[in-house]
Amino acid sequence: MVWIEFTAVAVCAASGVLAASGQRFDLFGILVLAIVTAVGGGTIRDICLGSYPIFWIRNPQYILTALTAAMVTFVAARFFKMPHRFLLIADAFGLALFAIVGAEKALLLQDSGLIAILMGVVTGVAGGVLRDVLRREVPLVFRPEIYLYATAATAGAGLFVGLRAWLPGFPYAAISGMGLTLVLRLSAIMFRLRLPVFQTKDGG
Repeated sequence: MVWIEFTAVAVCAASGVLAASGQRFDLFGILVLAIVTAVGGGTIRDICLGSYPIFWIRNPQYILTALTAAMVTFVAARFFKMPHRFLLIADAFGLALFAIVGAEKALLLQDSGLIAILMGVVTGVAGGVLRDVLRREVPLVFRPEIYLYATAATAGAGLFVGLRAWLPGFPYAAISGMGLTLVLRLSAIMFRLRLPVFQTKDGG
């Protein structure tokens, strides 16, 4: 599963760069945003699980991967127009990858399937939350127009944990979980699927 985490780090670093579009960050600011997006969720996961050293401190190749992906995206964006949909798609792939990485690591360190699902969601969404806070924007996960974000991560992590529990020998549990997360998220973007928005009887 290490390759999945490296891929997730690279994809999320790229999404961090794309998220900086139009906000006049300098190169240093963009690299910070990319690193926070790439490793923020995993850092919170490791702290919650008591897994030390934190994964990117144990293996600095994760930071190098994030920096490389960020620089490639930064250069490419100067020559090619990157529509906002690119950010949503990159973010969806990062969400799918990290949700399963987080759930699997939680299962390795403790026995609760519920905690594993929660850690999958945290790993998937927390980096994006930190990214958006640094951009002084409402995080994607809290916006009603950003369709089925944490919900998709929950479903994918839940499927993965369920398959690991009920079919321990099934070799495609991780791929199934990632696939469900990605399909739900991309379908929600395409068809504008979302959960009901809280509203009181008087419309407030």
